[in-house]
Amino acid sequence: MPLTRRSFLATSLSTSAALALAPSAFAANPPPAPATKPRKRIKLGLATYSYWHFKTAKVPVTTVMDRAAELGVEGVDLLHRQMDLPERGPLDAAGRAYLHGLKRHAFRNGLSICCISTHQSFVQADPTKLAVEVAHTEKCIELAYELGCPSIRINTGRWGTTKSFDQLMADRGIEPVLPGHTEEEGFKWCIDGIQRCLAKAEQCGVVLALENHWGLARTPEGLLRILHAIKSPWLGGLMDTGNFLEDPYPKLEAIAPQTVYVQAKTYPGGGEWYTLELDYPRIAAMLERAGYTGWVSLEMEGKEDPNTAVPKSIALLRQAFA
Repeated sequence: MPLTRRSFLATSLSTSAALALAPSAFAANPPPAPATKPRKRIKLGLATYSYWHFKTAKVPVTTVMDRAAELGVEGVDLLHRQMDLPERGPLDAAGRAYLHGLKRHAFRNGLSICCISTHQSFVQADPTKLAVEVAHTEKCIELAYELGCPSIRINTGRWGTTKSFDQLMADRGIEPVLPGHTEEEGFKWCIDGIQRCLAKAEQCGVVLALENHWGLARTPEGLLRILHAIKSPWLGGLMDTGNFLEDPYPKLEAIAPQTVYVQAKTYPGGGEWYTLELDYPRIAAMLERAGYTGWVSLEMEGKEDPNTAVPKSIALLRQAFA
């Protein structure tokens, strides 16, 4: 019998009715549930610092972006002092054009710009000098905004009583307090300075990640004191895995719950200033217990040629955080 419009509709309706009355095969045999809840994924980044440790000619930021893309990492962490911009100069039209070029270069390489590592010192007895550091940090926030970058690394700064960084490293990061002042004053200045940057951070949508760096945040107690004193969603901790020189694991564990960004140090060929043998599976487990999800950015600080040291270090982190 030829298929007519009327017979087609009748057949379709009867088939639909039969399917409606039949028990659902999908309901009877649902797909198996996953054995465990999927983990939120850690993303790996590459810090441009991995290719330039202040001791040689600068390696262009765009070159590191190209290397990051070749290695298959997802982001780049830009060292502010490595960029072709005056660190303390104003952000003018030429500077904005340079930043837009970097943003385009990252995009063409399939990369996110996940952080800018900046330098400032809020440990300033002179209110005028503190205001200069606040203005500089606000400008760094603007740099991040122009690049579409969601965070900047900030430091507390230090007393400046040890003039040589090499000597500071020889002293394990410990520095005498400025004569005539106290550590309590230093914390007050630092907290005040960071608080004054938060309005700009919120306006631009840029998180300030305070590093366990030299100065007032050299210890977990110092870092946490500042973070607990300032209640803002635009401030968190930056865990540098290589900045606690003695007994690092309990110290890293203490700051893990406040961590919003991680910089992971490695030392192929021996470190520029010191060498740590870090257990990255242990650190990865620690961060997972703390509920950390986000970026882990490599900072290769070894003396080995970065063209061989960085790929090995990325493989190490990839395995630990898989």
